[in-house]
Amino acid sequence: MKKHPLIATLISLKGNPRACLYPEPLWGIPYNLYAPYVSIYMIALGVTDTQIGMIVSISTFFQIIFSLLGGAVNDKLGRKTTTFIFDILSWSVPCLIWAMAQNVYYFIIAAIINAMWRVTMISWGCLFVEDAEQKDIVNMWSLVYISGLLVAFIAPVTGLLINKFSLVTTMRMLFFFSFTMMTIKFAIVYIFSKETKRGTIRMEETKDTSLFKILIEYKDVLKHFSKSSKLYYTIIVLLIITICRTTTGTFWSVIVTEKILIPAENIALFPFIRSSVMLIFFFVISHRISAFNLKRPMTIGFLCFIVSQMLLITLPDKGYILLIVSTFLEACAIALIDPLSESMLVLNASPEERSRMTSIIYAIILVLSMPFGYLTGVLSDLNKTYPFILNIVLFIAAFLIILKSDVVVKDESSVSIGG
Repeated sequence: MKKHPLIATLISLKGNPRACLYPEPLWGIPYNLYAPYVSIYMIALGVTDTQIGMIVSISTFFQIIFSLLGGAVNDKLGRKTTTFIFDILSWSVPCLIWAMAQNVYYFIIAAIINAMWRVTMISWGCLFVEDAEQKDIVNMWSLVYISGLLVAFIAPVTGLLINKFSLVTTMRMLFFFSFTMMTIKFAIVYIFSKETKRGTIRMEETKDTSLFKILIEYKDVLKHFSKSSKLYYTIIVLLIITICRTTTGTFWSVIVTEKILIPAENIALFPFIRSSVMLIFFFVISHRISAFNLKRPMTIGFLCFIVSQMLLITLPDKGYILLIVSTFLEACAIALIDPLSESMLVLNASPEERSRMTSIIYAIILVLSMPFGYLTGVLSDLNKTYPFILNIVLFIAAFLIILKSDVVVKDESSVSIGG
């Protein structure tokens, strides 16, 4: 096993990559315990599907603001300090609000504060990769996904707790637990990491520059976009993935419980299956994909997404077997596409302007995806299958884009999905 490229990368990690990756389960464990149940928790507290969609759109609006600010804040405060401050604000604080929620207004406030994770997404990503070897970056992102998959195996615990205490009581306990675990994780990363070389340079360059002036300088960063068509492909693909991931994350549990009539306590079975399939995929298949043209795994991944969504919208009541098949195909698609899509941004962004370029790209994606939160909420109120029909249309578009575009990462002969 030590010779497996992912295991070899994990063992060899030092410095910031190790400090960022090793404590990741302290965030992943609580997140995977509550995440599958958030939407039905809101419904249990009287929030409607349309209001859930509205909350998603409000969150997206503020994510746009924080994405634009993120690059400038990272350059002023540094990657390390920004990660600690905004991790606490964007996760620890909302967990307390969610734990005490009584109505839709609690969720709106929490969504606005939680939107700050867009700042720490940039800072944590820079802290994680900026001082790493470029040849290790794809494997490092694969390891991030694997850490999340491993902790997802405890998700069935939530179903057991719901059986014993009820949905609302269980979720309140989990959010208090999440506050504790996540805060410990953020402290560990801060203590054992150090500012990156590029972060130190940017802090020195911007120490006498106001935040407003740094934001004005974004216009200079936009020049990089005209030099790389691959960045446009990256934005389109990430936009589609963002919209569909938000739709699935928000309304999957709703369609499963309200249309397919799967009991809430059984929902955790499917993230368990998804994680199992993805782990096998990462360790057995992903690192062998380097022999293929990168278009092939991505088009296969989007085809798997399309079929999984088609199965989901045609399932009969309590159609466990077909739901398992849909989950299996979705897991294969995620394992194929997600690590590569994260790596696209790192590999195609200019190293000198990675923080601000990432900030602008995420802002563009969020602006374009913002209406879809409310739209999918309205669609779900009309018919629980409609949001997933929209997913199918978008996945078909992504499939065609990848099929007709150039490869969206650098050096297709040497970059692989898993190793």
